[in-house]
Amino acid sequence: MHKATEMGFALKKEYLPRYTYEDYLLWEGQWELIDGVPYAMSPSPSVDHQRINGWIFNQLLNLLENCGTCEALLPIDWKVNQLTVVQPDVSVACQKNSKENYLDFPPTVIFEILSPSTSKKDQTLKYELYESEGVKYYVIVSPKTKSAEIFEFQKKHYKKALTTKKGQFTFELKECSIDFDFSQIWP
Repeated sequence: MHKATEMGFALKKEYLPRYTYEDYLLWEGQWELIDGVPYAMSPSPSVDHQRINGWIFNQLLNLLENCGTCEALLPIDWKVNQLTVVQPDVSVACQKNSKENYLDFPPTVIFEILSPSTSKKDQTLKYELYESEGVKYYVIVSPKTKSAEIFEFQKKHYKKALTTKKGQFTFELKECSIDFDFSQIWP
């Protein structure tokens, strides 16, 4: 056995194949593509995950009803570039989209609901991606602790704005603001 195999090692990123948006379009199942590396979105989200997702989306629908610019979206492709396509659990888009099948600009607010299979990716890789793309608010929702962490983009970096279980937070959007009640999203 080779010594490197015995000791355990991580493959260098440059040795891994890189895929593009065109490759992504051909794949079956649910995937995300981050910097050319595919990530399977399986297993399917749990019932609690789906309930929380629905309650977040429904609240956003109601809160944005009179906002002429912003809209709430369930998982939709956000094509960041040719090597990166992600599907946030829930997002708020505050500009008109020029594409039918995907967003071609950063959402203003992104909610990601943690699950055992995506937790690390949501808290590190996606955090860094959303920060680098200037997503104004990133909300990480933990069904396990029934809490949410809200990060606000300020001066090229995220700053934690609030950690809450049942509090409210005001999202300042493009042409409106909404007071989101986190006590309404727990099963």
